[in-house]
Amino acid sequence: MYNRLYTSIIIGLGLLAASALWAGDAATFVDLGFSANGHYYTFGQYGVEFGSLKPWAELYIVDVPKNNFVSGGRLSYVHAAPIIPGQDGSGALYTLLAANGSLFKKYAIDFLRQSRPLYLSMEANAGSQVDNTPIEFRDFESGDAFTASIVSLVDGTGETLKSSFFINLERTKADGSKKKYVVGTPQIKRPLIAAYRICRVMIAPQDGSMIFVIEMTKKSASGNDIRYMVEALRL
Repeated sequence: MYNRLYTSIIIGLGLLAASALWAGDAATFVDLGFSANGHYYTFGQYGVEFGSLKPWAELYIVDVPKNNFVSGGRLSYVHAAPIIPGQDGSGALYTLLAANGSLFKKYAIDFLRQSRPLYLSMEANAGSQVDNTPIEFRDFESGDAFTASIVSLVDGTGETLKSSFFINLERTKADGSKKKYVVGTPQIKRPLIAAYRICRVMIAPQDGSMIFVIEMTKKSASGNDIRYMVEALRL
């Protein structure tokens, strides 16, 4: 009995320590779909603010060939009141979607035309991947194989911390031919982002628009927040 009690206390203290170390709030990524021609891609993320418990959400529309947001394609919303027990903050995302239907219509976003997964990391909130450590994945429909590695560039510490990254990608086609790509915008320095990792790779149905979902660890007053962004590539 005492051994079980002692073990429970140790486990509980360990969980509390891990929680205190991480703290912050973790977003949930949502793949929302492409336009019919694969030129535009939209995604969202939502969560609950640490401390205030207010649900929040963000929506983005990406021009895939330019690997950049369209004009007016960055939307955000924070609800005025905290969530009630049992909620997860997704209502903020639905609110944002409902209020901006005309924008999705303008870019012909089809919410039923979601990505086909090529790679999914099984690690949760693991911080930065070691630079140049490759991940490998395959498109079983085309037969193409891919190797990708992320390279992080971090400057400063504390409040002056800024960082960027890029992705080295090699594609090996079914016939054995190879092509290399550099994906990303390393000239953009993001404040307070301490680490990056590739957590998903997806491709549009039939047209070769590849999406890298990047998990970012952001330093905040409450600890480490998890946020998401994407890098897009037209193969």
